[in-house]
Amino acid sequence: MSKHPRNRQKPQRRKQNAPREDGPLWLWGIHAVEAALANPARKRLRLVASENAARRMELSKPEILDPKEIGDLLPRGAVHQGVALQTELLEPASLEDLVAAQPRCIGVLDQLEDPHNLGAIFRSAAAFGVEALILQTRHSPPPTGVAAKSAAGAVERVLEVRVVNIARALDTLADAGYAVIGLAGETEIELEAALAVPGPYVLVLGAEGSGLRPGVAKACGQIARIPMSGEMESLNVSNAAAIAFYLAQQKMNI
Repeated sequence: MSKHPRNRQKPQRRKQNAPREDGPLWLWGIHAVEAALANPARKRLRLVASENAARRMELSKPEILDPKEIGDLLPRGAVHQGVALQTELLEPASLEDLVAAQPRCIGVLDQLEDPHNLGAIFRSAAAFGVEALILQTRHSPPPTGVAAKSAAGAVERVLEVRVVNIARALDTLADAGYAVIGLAGETEIELEAALAVPGPYVLVLGAEGSGLRPGVAKACGQIARIPMSGEMESLNVSNAAAIAFYLAQQKMNI
């Protein structure tokens, strides 16, 4: 997977169906801010840093504030490491452009709720060659400051696609030649066996607790599980995503 910022020429981001917040977005933490500053698609509105962070990161023309002043700009409890960037949300790519770009592996998140999980999944996607994540337009958190901090810069490198209907998007991907595999525990098929079919792959993960919705599961070509010890019934969705993405990468590299 390319490590270049997410503004590469294909696919193009479009402004339709993008979840928005009122006003600009704050990103914080060394890795998240460094990655955002390296991404030409990010519009720099305000860069604040402590003297130590500005010197360590070799920042260009930051506004110098003490750490408490930086913290006052951010959500309570934000671990900012002395640096924060005010910017705007990146525009999601369209599903049509994503299909045209033909990435080898795509992740789909069905109504994920926790922004920490979202950020962790972006990070795993960047680590294991998953070039895009598809989320629903509603009922999914936007990749804002909390998610970006958890992602450690990966929201700049992995394409985000927002769709109104996840099941319909899976049908489109299946028609384009993708093997669509949903993850759930209620099956005898293990994920490694499901990945034996030729790629490219779409890996579909459900929400925390509730898992895949029935309509989304029905749109998957196969449902597979990650084998676990009998002492554990399930994994956190971000951990399951990391394992699934790693296994898919191994199959793609054969």
